[in-house]
Amino acid sequence: MKKRIFSDIKVPHASFKDDFMRTDPWRIFRIMSEFVEGFEGLSGIKNGVSFFGSKMVKPKHPYYKLAYKTAHLLSKRGYSVITGAGPGVMEAANRGCFDAKGASVGLNILIPEQQTPNPYINYLLEFSYFFVRKVMFTKYSCAFVVLPGGYGTLDELFEALALIQTHRIDPIPVVLVDSSYWQGLIDWLNQTLIKKGTLTKQDLDLFKIVDTPRDALGAIQSFYKKGRKLSAKRKKK
Repeated sequence: MKKRIFSDIKVPHASFKDDFMRTDPWRIFRIMSEFVEGFEGLSGIKNGVSFFGSKMVKPKHPYYKLAYKTAHLLSKRGYSVITGAGPGVMEAANRGCFDAKGASVGLNILIPEQQTPNPYINYLLEFSYFFVRKVMFTKYSCAFVVLPGGYGTLDELFEALALIQTHRIDPIPVVLVDSSYWQGLIDWLNQTLIKKGTLTKQDLDLFKIVDTPRDALGAIQSFYKKGRKLSAKRKKK
């Protein structure tokens, strides 16, 4: 992998009062530039695992420690770690990877409430558009690891599942960590969506729930032992 320090790339800050951002034809060029920079910048990332989870947790929180240990273990086994570059679970995952001397990637989002990238990233890209950023997570990940989080985490989780369910991307392991946190959601899927016929039981096979870093690693390895090819890039159809 050719090492490139993405933090050296100068990406203009989004100005939400700027006429440029309010003019649709010119906005297209900004979107195109973010796709080009993303594809070029992440092309060397191998075996990326995207981590999603709450930005609210602090270093002493159990979820922070769980994310750190999981990322550290995966990095020791040759996986790169990709996060949204922020604090909380994102920082913990980048930190675990950084300490394991792995490729620690951050995809920062430029929003009015400024998010400063955490200091444990050695490959950084910044985006003004959430949907471009989501494409990068999907395209360059061979697995998703989802820890407890809020609206943003659920958005990323369900978009990934929808893309897999509709065959818009090749299947990848989606691993939910901490069964006690996710059990209420699983009960709701079973008791409401499946019961009402808006989801099938097979759709629940699109993800796995685990409780430990080693189980998360095992779920990813087991997925690819079934004959699926481990790829650094995902195809969007």
